[in-house]
Amino acid sequence: MAGARGVLQALLVAAFLLLAANAAAAVTVEGSTTPEPDNIQPLSTLKIDAARVMMDAGSVIHASPELLGADGEDSAWVAVNFTTPAPTADHWIALFSPANFDLIMGGNQSDARISAEGDDEAPAGLPMAPIKYKFANISPNFMSSGSGNISFLLINQRYDYAFGLFSGGKDNPQLVAVSNKISFANPKAPVFPRLSQGKEWNEMAVTWTSGYNVDEAYPFVEWRMTGDDDARRTPAGTLTYTRGHLCGKPANAEGYRDPGFIHTAFLKNLWPNREYTYRIGHELPDGTRVWGKSYTFRAPPSPGQASLQRVVIFGDMGLGQSDGSNELAGFQPGAQVTTERLIEDLPNYDAVFHIGDLSYANGFLAQWDQFTAQIEPVASRVPYMVASGNHERTSRDTGGFYNGDDSHGECGVPAETYFYAPAENRGKFWYAADYGMFRFCVGDTEHDWRPGTEQHAFLDRCFAAADRKHQPWLVFAAHRPLGYSSNDFYAKEGSFSEPMGRSLQPLWQKHRVDLAVYGHVHNYERTCPVYENTCTAAPADTKNGTATYSGALGGTIHVVAGTGGAKLKGYAGGDWPQWSVARNESYGYVKLTARDHSRLEFEFIRSDDGAVLDAFAIERDYKDILACAVDACDPHTLAN
Repeated sequence: MAGARGVLQALLVAAFLLLAANAAAAVTVEGSTTPEPDNIQPLSTLKIDAARVMMDAGSVIHASPELLGADGEDSAWVAVNFTTPAPTADHWIALFSPANFDLIMGGNQSDARISAEGDDEAPAGLPMAPIKYKFANISPNFMSSGSGNISFLLINQRYDYAFGLFSGGKDNPQLVAVSNKISFANPKAPVFPRLSQGKEWNEMAVTWTSGYNVDEAYPFVEWRMTGDDDARRTPAGTLTYTRGHLCGKPANAEGYRDPGFIHTAFLKNLWPNREYTYRIGHELPDGTRVWGKSYTFRAPPSPGQASLQRVVIFGDMGLGQSDGSNELAGFQPGAQVTTERLIEDLPNYDAVFHIGDLSYANGFLAQWDQFTAQIEPVASRVPYMVASGNHERTSRDTGGFYNGDDSHGECGVPAETYFYAPAENRGKFWYAADYGMFRFCVGDTEHDWRPGTEQHAFLDRCFAAADRKHQPWLVFAAHRPLGYSSNDFYAKEGSFSEPMGRSLQPLWQKHRVDLAVYGHVHNYERTCPVYENTCTAAPADTKNGTATYSGALGGTIHVVAGTGGAKLKGYAGGDWPQWSVARNESYGYVKLTARDHSRLEFEFIRSDDGAVLDAFAIERDYKDILACAVDACDPHTLAN
């Protein structure tokens, strides 16, 4: 019996062996007095390349229930019970998927040397990082009894799961026990739809993830106008990516995980402002259908239409974990609270622009599934428009404007695949979006924007295409602050903006751009209407309790709102620049509200409690938009 138990334990280890090799070097161990630098993905602090399989007959770990999603759920709580004879603060539990690592190692484990009793000579390193982890001493009685129980929230990520119990902390991980396998009833089910506007104002793109390639099941969306009896079906295209698409470690190494298949269908000829019901599905070869959940959305207003229109903008959110895993409190401490506030406030806005630094997966690709699950309550109901940030795109020698490695090998591939944007080329993530009285021109600050470039020419066309009689509110949105920010590192540059960023200033001035909104800097800041470092409008008057700019602005109001969840930053010391009129170090988001063509309302809303921390309004007529300001009219006209 003992021999059979040893064989079984050895087989379990074989299924787990070599899970995550060559992980990024650990920055600190649990309990170390050395603080972790900002923007370090917690998974990269696990030295899985040094991990050894040291199975301990006295250590046991078990997860329940073993079957998840029996009623179609795409997430479920799992209880993990564990025991070890010599508990320490360095014990931790990690979730791995798939549980059958033959899928990763090609079925070749002939060189693996495994000992059920532990083997000091066993090879180090596991070829795959975990999806999430927790330290065992989170369980209150673990240190005194050696036994504990904790809960993890799992989502349907296409494969089965198993938990590992490790000793040795982050620097010297030793796998001492492996749990039973658990899985969702249908691991391939369609999950986590996310909406975005298509290339036409009356078109909605529906994107989702599944485990079905097109040769297994045909993807489609079934949809109808609410109240109609007849439903339509629209087929979807299918994309995926492999290691070969990625540009470096950890994304193409220990951080890689099969992304499944990403499907996008385009629902066209929508009636403005009408509500639609939809559900994602797949048709199997035998004619049976696999369905996702049902959702509703409201179609956008037609360009220029006067009605209540509300748009949320923020950057730099990242991943929250409602189960408390992955030590995200030091990495993206506000992500969960911002997500929860957006869900609670969902009836009060119509579209979202998340302007870069989306998931902060930083090369650990399972986190993209986790992120799409996190935003699903929002993104399945309103258009969730995204921009490219440095943590999505920047990778050395890959044709971007910067040559760092902030994406940690992703080089834009996961973000540009998981999310649809109405760009001509998703590898060049700039695009236009019309929403009623708003026109948004979204830039890609990871590619060159200076005069003479493809992006500069696009932005000129995008701004010029707005019919300001009917779309008076012209907004530029991008990740890095190309305009104005008094963050400390921009102060050190001596520019108070992204170096060379203000080369777009002549375009903003020529086209009378009202607002420019950025992320990247993890604080909130608002300027006066400004051009060439000079405020161009009188200080806002107070009308009905709201600061209000009246008439021609003469410049652009620049807003930094990298406050979605990543760790907050301060400002440069010394006096405020004269253009900086509002600052706040809180998590939150910008909300724009237009009811007619003559008034725009702006709010910065705190995530914690929904309080409005900053607000102003713009009131003007069409002739105020046409009015010449410095460098805003062609120099050869008499009007100038």
